[in-house]
Parts: sequence; structure tokens; C-alpha cells
Amino acid sequence: MKLQINGSEHDIPVHWQDASLLLVLRELLGYTGSKFGCGRGFCGACTVHIDGEASRSCVLSVTSVQGKSITTIEGLASNDNLHPVQQAWVEESVPQCGYCQSGQMMTAAALLQKNTNPDADEIAAAMEGNLCRCGTYGRIRRGVARAAQLLNEQPISDTRSDGLRSEKESS
Repeated sequence: MKLQINGSEHDIPVHWQDASLLLVLRELLGYTGSKFGCGRGFCGACTVHIDGEASRSCVLSVTSVQGKSITTIEGLASNDNLHPVQQAWVEESVPQCGYCQSGQMMTAAALLQKNTNPDADEIAAAMEGNLCRCGTYGRIRRGVARAAQLLNEQPISDTRSDGLRSEKESS
């Protein structure tokens, strides 16, 4: 069996074909950006894109994604350029512990692929299924809004999307 991951084809040995996509990504292929969280598809730490859709890799069998395009956090950037979501995460200092962040970014990127100008309610709804034990939800939402700005090449204002000065601007 072969899988298309981040634009490259990978041969999957027969004895791995009953495994979850997450296990194959992490243990067989070394794509460790997607994390094991709950193991039931509830927390979002394992989120990858399957044909452009945010999907929970811990509950997908590797055979179910054969013939589909899989993108992991490692494949989000292109040509050594950060994806706008990754750039926004840096600019907004989004992560605290970082464990959930690859899943958060993959969910955000899938949202922005469909809607390049989401409002605050659309961002909150799209990100609702991704859990963050550190509680950085406000920074995550600001990161998504900033990524939308970057995608749309809008001028950067002195304030964040919620009307407050960012931490770096107020220091």
C-alpha cells in the first residue's frame, strides 16, 4: 500500500495496514508533529488534512486514506516559507506548552482554505473541537484572525482583532 503524504509517496508495509494513520505517521514515517492526545478523536492534537479537510488521524485507519492526499504540520509550509497560520502563531505568540498547537494550526489552515475572511464567530466555531489544556484560546483565535489578514495581505493595524494591543506592541 502507498500513501501520499506532504507531496511524497510512501510505501506502507503490510504489517502496518491495520494501524491508525497517526501511528503510521509518527512511528513508521517519523512525522511526529501530529500528537497523540485522547486517542478517540475528541481533542484535535492529531489533526491532519485529508484531501484538504481537517481530520483526526488517531481514529482513521491507514487503509481508509489510501489514494488520498495527506498533509501533516510538517507539510504545511512551502518552499521554506511558513504558512500564514504558522507565521501568525509566531507573531501572536500563540503557544504556551505547544502540545496541541500542530492540531490547532491544521484546523485553522483548513478553515482558512475554505473561508479566507472568517469573522470571530466562524473562527470560534471552527476551532471549538480542538482542546488546549493551557487555555490559550484567546491567543489561538487571534492567531487565526492574524493568519486571515496575512492571507488577504491586509495592512497590519496597531491593534489585534479583538481591539487590544498585542503583547509585543504594548511593551
